[in-house]
Amino acid sequence: MKYVTEFRDGDLARRLIERIHKTSRKPARLMEFCGGHTVTIFRHGIRKVLPENIEMVSGPGCPVCVTANADLDRAIAIARLPRVIVTTFGDMFKVPGSYGSLQQAHAQGADVRMVYSPLDALRTARDNPGRMVVFLGIGFETTAPTVAASILQAEKEGLENYFVHSMHKVCPPALRALADSGEVRLSGLICPGHVSAITGSQAWVPFAKDYGLSCVVSGFEPLDVLQAVWMLVEQIEQGRSEVEIAYRRGVTFEGNAHARDVMAQVFMPCEADWRGFGRIPGSGLRPSERYRRFDALEVFDVDPGPVVEPAGCQCGAVLRGVVSPPECALFRTVCTPEDPVGPCMVSSEGSCSTWYQFGGDLES
Repeated sequence: MKYVTEFRDGDLARRLIERIHKTSRKPARLMEFCGGHTVTIFRHGIRKVLPENIEMVSGPGCPVCVTANADLDRAIAIARLPRVIVTTFGDMFKVPGSYGSLQQAHAQGADVRMVYSPLDALRTARDNPGRMVVFLGIGFETTAPTVAASILQAEKEGLENYFVHSMHKVCPPALRALADSGEVRLSGLICPGHVSAITGSQAWVPFAKDYGLSCVVSGFEPLDVLQAVWMLVEQIEQGRSEVEIAYRRGVTFEGNAHARDVMAQVFMPCEADWRGFGRIPGSGLRPSERYRRFDALEVFDVDPGPVVEPAGCQCGAVLRGVVSPPECALFRTVCTPEDPVGPCMVSSEGSCSTWYQFGGDLES
């Protein structure tokens, strides 16, 4: 298959759905880790065509959503400093922190600019030599290599006014924390496609071996997800817990070693604060000692004040798969995409935003 339309072929979809219904007998709870998969599942009504014995649960695979208020508060505090330009991806603009959002800080005079890549942030630093430019590093293993490359480029050019506030996170430690918690008992994982393009499907082998979880890496088209569900159902029915790939056009077992090398050259593992999970050892990335001069947290001494969580917001529980968005009392009433209370309603890959946009609350 070479074209997008081939991954949305109705006849192929019906055949996959028939295979799933014919094969599936055991109760199975499957978690899609990635927010991109959640969007595909709801946009194309995949939950509605699966057998009743298959339950789909959304996981913490939205990097904007799992960014903790403490990290966002520091970013906003840095943005309010004189001579500072904060650059960020668009999804972060409206995410509410303890005392407001980057969008509100911008409205009050802070210089916050939306960029599409770290290259845009580097260009901003070149164009503003008298200002200090901070890029907010948000994302998992997919985006971290590109941010690492921007630091290498800044070093090569001798840019002294470019900094990164790294809020990057890596996925396996969070999945392990989720599995160890026992809050949500899972039968299988739809593993993230873009992350796996970097890590390789090898990253999920410990979850098959240590936790007995059936694992399949999926792409993001509806046929990709249906194929992944079918492959998971086959594993579960046969009593297998293995790692398989339903996205071979983008993922290999080994992954992208060069991207991982660039990431490892610039970043070092650290403890990171995940919304809904707390601090998870080894799940974050920050500039290593050699590149510490690019670390915004080392350069800018800010005290944003105590962290305040929004009353009644269930984003943390949604990210752990403990509740679905409609179970939050704020969903659709107080919390909407136009006036979000939590980040899961802000991000285009957030579970609450997806349920709101595609009517997922009707399925609860």
